[in-house]
Amino acid sequence: MTVNRDVLLHLGNVSKSFGDVKAVESVSLDIYENEFFALLGPSGCGKTTLLRAIAGFEDVDQGEILIETGGQSQNLLTLAPNKRPVNLMFQSYALFPHMNVFKNVAYGLEREGLGKDEVRRRVDEVLKTVGLTDKANARPSQLSGGQKQRVALARAIVKRPRMLLLDEPLSALDRKVRAEMQAELKRLQHEVGITFVVVTHDQEEAMSTADRVAVMNEGRVQQIADPLTLYTEPANRFVADFIGNSSMFEGVTNANGLDFAGVQLPARNSRGVSGEAVLVVRPEDVLIASSRGGSGLLEGEVVETHFYGGSSSITIRVSGMARLVFSSHTGSPKNQVGSSVWISWEPEKALLLAR
Repeated sequence: MTVNRDVLLHLGNVSKSFGDVKAVESVSLDIYENEFFALLGPSGCGKTTLLRAIAGFEDVDQGEILIETGGQSQNLLTLAPNKRPVNLMFQSYALFPHMNVFKNVAYGLEREGLGKDEVRRRVDEVLKTVGLTDKANARPSQLSGGQKQRVALARAIVKRPRMLLLDEPLSALDRKVRAEMQAELKRLQHEVGITFVVVTHDQEEAMSTADRVAVMNEGRVQQIADPLTLYTEPANRFVADFIGNSSMFEGVTNANGLDFAGVQLPARNSRGVSGEAVLVVRPEDVLIASSRGGSGLLEGEVVETHFYGGSSSITIRVSGMARLVFSSHTGSPKNQVGSSVWISWEPEKALLLAR
């Protein structure tokens, strides 16, 4: 997707502490118009606190949160939650069990005092968008998890906010439904033309739906980039470790890459890293051979294999490494557990990061 580069929301030096715990520390970032933006990180990294601060359910200790409206910047921190042009969809969905789907979606519009005809037109329109026209008279107890999630989305977007905030929107769904709803979220965001900001700890969810992702850890933003850049050009060791699987070799840099326990491991060094460093290589780039041949770098033992139908993963223990090495390829496993193998990779496929 080509992102409209007009900034919709600006966070400047935002910080928030709970007692001695710094939940959010000096976070600055921009979110664009019509963008699907994800806040990604482990539990306790500050992503939900940041989302609640944007929504108005959490005060901040310092910083500014500005939204662009008609060419003017408006400070959201001066507005009550119900006056902000944003809407927060809660993780629990919070549907009214005694109301049918139509009434659940219409509730916010009716509270605003809109006329019956306008309410019906807008609710019918949004139910068609989320594919629930035939469920308008159903109660929440009669819906599947995925359908409930769509009702919650419909209720949030029917008020036409400038920005929709979603807190772990798919965590309550099983794996198959979650995969379907990831595609559904992306489709809906395109159709309704609203900026989506989603909080998640699920890297697959963030990488498959978002235009850009802010990876957070311990209250700070580690990197903001599109999913491909995060995977191929992680800014630091945390991002490389958190986004996807990685094999990491610790050592000291040399002219061609990394000195690992006396073995010269090739890598590209685009960032000029020197001294103690870690070499990162992704599973799909780790090559396995049953004998050393001309390119074998390190000898290891296969400790685990998994077959997923169209692809396989192999886990290898290398002497001198606390962490295991991962390799993946198409088709069934070609190496047996317990067998000795040699691993290698193309130099341009390995990245050096400061240790």
